Amino acid sequence: MVNMLLVQGANMNHLGLREPEHYGTTTAAELDTLLQADAKAHGDRLEIFYTNIEGEAMNRIYAAASAGVQGLVMNPAGFTHAGYALRDCLKAVALPYVEVHMTNIERRGIRSVTAEVADGVIFGLGVQSYVLGLAAMRQLLATRCGSAG
Repeated sequence: MVNMLLVQGANMNHLGLREPEHYGTTTAAELDTLLQADAKAHGDRLEIFYTNIEGEAMNRIYAAASAGVQGLVMNPAGFTHAGYALRDCLKAVALPYVEVHMTNIERRGIRSVTAEVADGVIFGLGVQSYVLGLAAMRQLLATRCGSAG
């Protein structure tokens, strides 16, 4: 069993409502249901945490590292551009980290400061980016630890 934390950054709580031309019509609740089902199918534990405040994201990540969470998957969303404090938090906790984005941030000219410290980044595949992010974390942990659900 893998114990993962998914952090959804600024504005992700309005998924399905804001800019559907970029992010689609899947709501945050629908995405959560999909990802919890994926985790359950793999025998994993997944906590999903939404915040619009960078400091709250950092506090949750520090708490997760202290509590034995094995891996972090995150869509920094609104923190992507200027989340330098969040980036420093990610370096400090040294949790395996996979960053996900629903849109192709390269095509949109967006540079992610948090991606600089990620083990991997998946973007541009809509909701599927998250499913692949969880799968990537499982594989990353299996490679590092020699086992993962």
